[in-house]
Amino acid sequence: MTNNGHGDQGNGQQGGDDKTLTNRQGHPIHNNQNMRTVGNRGPATLENYNFLEKITHFDRERIPERVVHARGAGAHGYFESYGTVGDEPVSKYTRARLFQQKGKRTPVFVRFSSVIHGGHSPETLRDPRGFAVKFYTEDGNWDLVGNNLKVFFIRDAMKFPDLVHAFKPDPVTNIQNGERIFDFISNTPEAMHMITFLFSPWGIPANYRQMQGSGVNTYKWVNDNGEAVLVKYHWEPKQGIKNLTQEEAQMIQAKNFNHATQDLYEAIERGDYPEWELLIQVMSDDDHPELDFDPLDDTKLWPEDQFPWLPVGRMVLDRNPVDYHAEVEQVAFGTGVLVDGLEFSDDKMLQGRTLSYSDTQRYRVGANYLHLPINSPKKRVATNQRGGQMAYHIDVPEGGNPHVNYEPSTLNGLKEAPASGKEYSPQIEGKLVKQSIERTNNFKQAGERYRLYEDWEREELIKNLVNTLGPAQKHIQDKMLELFTQCDEDYGHRVGEGLKNFKMDDSGGPIGTNKSSEGVRDAEEKSHQSKPY
Repeated sequence: MTNNGHGDQGNGQQGGDDKTLTNRQGHPIHNNQNMRTVGNRGPATLENYNFLEKITHFDRERIPERVVHARGAGAHGYFESYGTVGDEPVSKYTRARLFQQKGKRTPVFVRFSSVIHGGHSPETLRDPRGFAVKFYTEDGNWDLVGNNLKVFFIRDAMKFPDLVHAFKPDPVTNIQNGERIFDFISNTPEAMHMITFLFSPWGIPANYRQMQGSGVNTYKWVNDNGEAVLVKYHWEPKQGIKNLTQEEAQMIQAKNFNHATQDLYEAIERGDYPEWELLIQVMSDDDHPELDFDPLDDTKLWPEDQFPWLPVGRMVLDRNPVDYHAEVEQVAFGTGVLVDGLEFSDDKMLQGRTLSYSDTQRYRVGANYLHLPINSPKKRVATNQRGGQMAYHIDVPEGGNPHVNYEPSTLNGLKEAPASGKEYSPQIEGKLVKQSIERTNNFKQAGERYRLYEDWEREELIKNLVNTLGPAQKHIQDKMLELFTQCDEDYGHRVGEGLKNFKMDDSGGPIGTNKSSEGVRDAEEKSHQSKPY
């Protein structure tokens, strides 16, 4: 870990070869085995300073867990630009400097994650996987925060807490419940595309190295002339793509519930560095009335035949974290973290995430989370922000006036930066409303995805849906069958036939699982009696 020039990182006074144990005050610890007690049997005395310092820090070792994406793994690496978008110079579309020069490398840190369950949940659960990349560019940080799956359940951020609550464990039993999930989904038809992915083998990637990534949201690129295009980001793994069936995942979980984290760490340790190519899709920045969907709708894919994937660079992960907590756990991403030449679109999910993500980090890590080395940009920082919990330096440049924490000022305070290019200024006009988009088209792409699957993928999809939907009340099943049928008639028919043959004893655990109730019984019936001691 480097300190990025932001003050002493804790052991500069001792020298690199001094291995003497101290407390955080620098006091040498002469006995790290025993508390101070009255006699060797106790009781303990209150003035056990070193014990109190050690145990109270231990009590606080875990920061509040992420509400979503709690379970994660990460690695360092670099992004290398091609200098082009397909066969065209990248400057045609964006002035972002990290892309301009062929072969230019930008340091990155990547965090992969699952979404719903806690920090030590099995990495075999059916769940979207997070794919978040922090680029430490010369113009400051850029965070590209996305998932492995390229679409999402909802298209309006207002519904995000409801979606997560439905998929999180039941607030009474603390067990994930398929009836609650499909109760929500049956009233959220735009989720059918994502559901068709999630309950297929794509819902359980084999590991982090062999999965795709996507920005999911629609963004914009802006060039020197202030001209903008809409873009979608895609990460394509050079290692290929591999997914698991439910039964395969359950067998792996019985042997190793950290398998994906271990796979990533060991691959990098042995020099088998994972690599992804970054590709974008480009669309003019307008409403595109010729399409049967809204290009800002996160539940939709942009057809590749109309908007081809264009390569812009590659990413290699070649270094593991030194400390999991300091780097993987405390790394903080935000969809609003963009550099010059990259812009927001009007995507309603993106707009809502931009507030939520950074707000979450301030709650979880602290007001000064950007002081942490893993989150700090690798460039000079100069702000007028002061104070807050755990502020251990101020962002005053050399020669700056520490008395001035405001702008404008004539007393050697900070000045605004000059514009780097013409500002993009789209015309926006309309009534303020609370309405859904007009071109919802909730079922077409879900049906297309169903028909594109191979036979084994469709069979796995149906089985996982039936196992999860089977215990639900009939009115929820009927509504879901109606939605599946609107996607594809065969899709609805096969789920319906599966539900007719469903045995209520088959499920009741995490989504997609089979024989979960059998596992509960086995724990009692196949266990071994022990005598008390």
